[in-house]
Amino acid sequence: MSITAVVRKNTYFDSVSLMSVSTKANGLDGVDQAFTAMGTEMNKGVLENLGLLTDELRAAESGDLMIVLVSEDGADTEALLAEIEDLLTRRAPASAGGGEVTYRTIASAAAGIDGANLAVIAVNGAYAAREARKALESGLHVMMFSDNVAVEDEIALKNLAHDKGLFMMGPDCGTAIINNIALCFGNKVRPGSIGIVAASGTGSQEVSVRVHALGGGISQLIGTGGRDLSEQVGGIMMVDGIRALAADPATDVIVLVSKPPAASVEKKVLAEVAAAGKPVVVWFIDGSEDAVTAAGGHFAAGSLQAARKAVELAGVEGYAAKDADAEAAAGAVVSRLAEGQKYVRGLFCGGTLCDETMYAVRDAGLDVWSNIQKNTDFRLPAGSASRGHTFLDFGDDDFTNGRPHPMIDPALRIERIVEEAKDPEVAAIVMDFVLGFGSHEDPVGTTLPAIEEALRIAKGAGRHLEIVAYVLGTDLDTPSVAAQSAALRAAGVTVTLSSTETGRFAREIAKKAQA
Repeated sequence: MSITAVVRKNTYFDSVSLMSVSTKANGLDGVDQAFTAMGTEMNKGVLENLGLLTDELRAAESGDLMIVLVSEDGADTEALLAEIEDLLTRRAPASAGGGEVTYRTIASAAAGIDGANLAVIAVNGAYAAREARKALESGLHVMMFSDNVAVEDEIALKNLAHDKGLFMMGPDCGTAIINNIALCFGNKVRPGSIGIVAASGTGSQEVSVRVHALGGGISQLIGTGGRDLSEQVGGIMMVDGIRALAADPATDVIVLVSKPPAASVEKKVLAEVAAAGKPVVVWFIDGSEDAVTAAGGHFAAGSLQAARKAVELAGVEGYAAKDADAEAAAGAVVSRLAEGQKYVRGLFCGGTLCDETMYAVRDAGLDVWSNIQKNTDFRLPAGSASRGHTFLDFGDDDFTNGRPHPMIDPALRIERIVEEAKDPEVAAIVMDFVLGFGSHEDPVGTTLPAIEEALRIAKGAGRHLEIVAYVLGTDLDTPSVAAQSAALRAAGVTVTLSSTETGRFAREIAKKAQA
């Protein structure tokens, strides 16, 4: 194994592009590990923790590009570096000679592109607020994919946007669908009359694809960023989003998605629900039905219920509700388990998908450990061994610090699948696969070898291991949800049809296995 480090001075790439390049580089033959990242202190800290920070990398500045290659013994290092450079070249903006104009500032792009009205910010968090302010001052709506932005900057930017009548989606906003165009992580869904305002990326994706599967369509999907409903931020973007959809003639029904807001913010948001003049479905995970009902809203306890209520209120023809028999299916699984197999392990890319399944198991009166547990007594740090029923969100900041999001590069989760299969107390492994724009081009295909290895390990030890998977996507996505689901079923995986069904199935397995 050899380590090679290259610093390209004054060479900038946005974080989304570098995540994609790193993922592709790690798939090259002869590569043990590869990193492409800007020379920020945070990125250098990650490399130092991994023992990969050389003197040359230590001297890199924030505007410099770092390329780190850990190659296998006997690999042609120069050829591998050339392939990584080629990947970076393909990600570089087209030159003017190619018929496209490259703009170096947001202000020049806003002035030069006729009709431009939105900027997507995906730079390092240290610079994101500055660039977002430039965009807002240029009259552009903003979607900020970047995270690690100070809450004080978020508040200032959202107040500025509000005063200018603009959207400030984010920071840490991963999903939006604006005028039928999916931005960052999003799925291809049919247009329709249901609008969504969400402080959750995968939560909003799940509602949108369930609406699509039930025959409905999406007018707009407005992301707010995960901190918007905190006491500090005060729900500025969610309130503006509700008002925008209330005034939108193409939107008949509004759906709100979030983890439980701060009490004062919930009161403010529900006042907007009461004043919207349109039906509003509220899915606040682990939220209060009484408070929503008192405001005239329609309470949803889960993502599937939110989608069903929305299409019902929208008058979608042919809509019909039906549920799988999770209890009977779980009984069949448990009958095949060996003595001592009693725990469910959830390995998720989507935080809200993890939450929905985790809360379903917890609500059965069972102890649940997680890196995103609100109860600190059951908080499990990223990288720790599982305990009892464990649910991990691999998209949480502790896992993604210096690494691509698992929806782009699922390598960490793939390793964990095999490790969990070695535990004789594990009855089932539950996971999600998120399709759509921005996600891995074949998330199931790249994970199947690990699933097959996990099943071999369990079988060799005389155990049945139930693998449960949910594929979030639509028939219009590439790859399609049908193709990905078929590949899982062919490998012996049980495929659920919604995030809510996944939670029910996991809960019933956990209950019966410990009975």
